[in-house]
Amino acid sequence: MVRHFEELLLWPLRLMPVADASGVRQRPWSVLQEMAGGSPWRPYAREAERFGERHYHEFVTFLPYVQRFLYGDGAAAGDGHEGSPMRIFERRDVAAVRVAVGEADAPVTLAVTQVRLYFFFDVDVVLLKVALRGEDLPLAFAQELMYRFGRAYPSGWDVDGDALHALAVFEWLDAAGNVLARGDDRLRERFLAHVREHATPRLAAQWAFLLEPLVADAAGRDGALRVRQLEYYRMPLMAYLALDAPRALGRSDFVRLGLVTGAGRARVASDDEVGDPLPYAATHLADFEERFCYDRFWADGGAAPNTRYLCTGHSLVVVGDARSTYFTSAEHGVRAQFAHQHFLLFLIAHFQKAALLMYSDRLVEALKRLDVADAVSVRRFKRAIRASFEGFLRFTHRYWFHEIAEQAQARTLFRMTAAHLELDPLYAEVKDRIADMDDYLAADSLRRQANTVVRLTVVTVFGLIGSITTGFLGMNLLAEADAPWPRRLLMFGFVATATAALTLYTMSKSKRLSDFLDALSDERLSMWTKVKVFAAVWRRGA
Repeated sequence: MVRHFEELLLWPLRLMPVADASGVRQRPWSVLQEMAGGSPWRPYAREAERFGERHYHEFVTFLPYVQRFLYGDGAAAGDGHEGSPMRIFERRDVAAVRVAVGEADAPVTLAVTQVRLYFFFDVDVVLLKVALRGEDLPLAFAQELMYRFGRAYPSGWDVDGDALHALAVFEWLDAAGNVLARGDDRLRERFLAHVREHATPRLAAQWAFLLEPLVADAAGRDGALRVRQLEYYRMPLMAYLALDAPRALGRSDFVRLGLVTGAGRARVASDDEVGDPLPYAATHLADFEERFCYDRFWADGGAAPNTRYLCTGHSLVVVGDARSTYFTSAEHGVRAQFAHQHFLLFLIAHFQKAALLMYSDRLVEALKRLDVADAVSVRRFKRAIRASFEGFLRFTHRYWFHEIAEQAQARTLFRMTAAHLELDPLYAEVKDRIADMDDYLAADSLRRQANTVVRLTVVTVFGLIGSITTGFLGMNLLAEADAPWPRRLLMFGFVATATAALTLYTMSKSKRLSDFLDALSDERLSMWTKVKVFAAVWRRGA
C-alpha cells in the first residue's frame, strides 16, 4: 500500500502571440486577468501565504540568479523591475478528480490540491500544473494512475472502442462533488474527424476544460488566448510515494515507477523469486540504476532512511518510508522538498526545453511564409528572424541556467533531468539554426548593398562623361544666365527632367552596363566580343 501518494503534472504549451485591435502585442497574463467574469483563473499572490520556514528553505536552495528568476529582485529594488519574470495564475473550482483504471474497477476519488498556469515574461510558453493527492492506495493503482492520467488525447482505440492506455473513468469534481467535466476518450470519431480536418490532434474534453479560456489553436473555436502543443502528448510528471516497507519493492517495481510503464501482472511469490517480470528486456535495463536512480539516501540510516529518487527527465519519482517522520513531513521534510524545491527545478528544466522548442517552431513558420519573389514576404521574414534572434538572446541571459543550486541533492537532480531531456544539444541546435538565419540575413544585406554600389558606380561612370563634357573649362553650350526668369525656369525643368530620366534609365540598365564595364576592362577579350557585350545591353532576354 502507498500510504501517501502525490502526483504533479506539468504540461508545457506554446502560446500564440496576442495583439490588440491596433496590432500592439499584449502580454497573455494581462489578457487573462482582464477577461470579464468568464475566466476561472485568478492571479496567485505568493505574498498572501504565511511565510514560514518551508518558504525560507525553498528560497535558499537556489543560487541568487535563480532566486531572481523565481521570486524577483524584491520590493527594495525600487526601479520598476523588481517583479519576478514568472507570472502564476490558479483556479480553485476543481477540488477533486474521480478515476477508474478499468470498466470493472470501482472509481477512486483523489484530492486536487493545485491547478495553476505559469507564464514567463518575453517567452511565449505556458505550463499547466495539476497536483493530486491520495492516501492508502494500492501500489498497482498508483502505477496505473501515473501511466494513464496525464495524456492530452488517446493514442488509439482497441477493437471494442476503448481508448488505449486511458482511464475508464475520468471526472473533474467541484467541492460539492458535482461533475465539472468528464473524459471523452472513447469518442473515436470526433478525434479522427478533427485530425482529418485540421491535421492536428484534438485535446480530450477533460483537458480542454481545464485550460479554458485558453483554447487549442486549431480547435475551430474563438479564443483570445490560443495554445499549441510542443511535446509528446504524455505530460511530464512527478510522483511521491510513501510506503511502509520500500525495501520490499522489487527491481521490476522500481523500473515501472521510474519509467512510468504502469503496473505489471500480479506478483506471484514463490520460494526463491517474485513472479513479476521486468517490463523490458534485461539487457535494455542493465544500467537502469546507474542512469535513472539517485541513491544517496537509499540506506537504512540517516534522517530519511530508504529514500530513492528515480529521474528520467520525463518523470521525477521519489519513494520512501512512510514510518519516517522526516520523509512524510509536509513542512520540513522530503514531502515539502518534493512539492517545492524539486518541483521548481523540474519546472525550470521543462520550461527551458519548451522555450527552445518554441523558438525552433518560430523559425519553421517564418520559412514557411517566405516567398522570395514577394518583397512584403521578404520584409516580414526578416522581421520574424530578427525578433527570434533578439528573443533567443534575452532567453539565454535571463533563463538559461546550467547550475541552479549548490546543494548536492538539488544540483544532481537538476543535472539528471537536464541530461535526460538533452537540453544542451537542443540549445546548441536551436542556437546554430538562429545563427544560420542571422548569417543569411547579413549576407543578403551585404549582397543588396553590393548591388547598390555597383549600380551607383555605373551611373557615376556614365554620368562622368556628360559632366566632364559640359563642364570643360566652364563651357556653357547654352548661355541662358541673362535670360528672363520664366525661360530659365523652363530650361531648368527641362534639363532636370532629362537628367533624371537618363539617370533612371541608366540605373535600370546598370546590371548589363556593369557586365559591359567588366568586359571592357578584361584584356583577354577581343574588341568584337566587347562590342557584342555592349550591344547586349539593349537586347531582350540577354
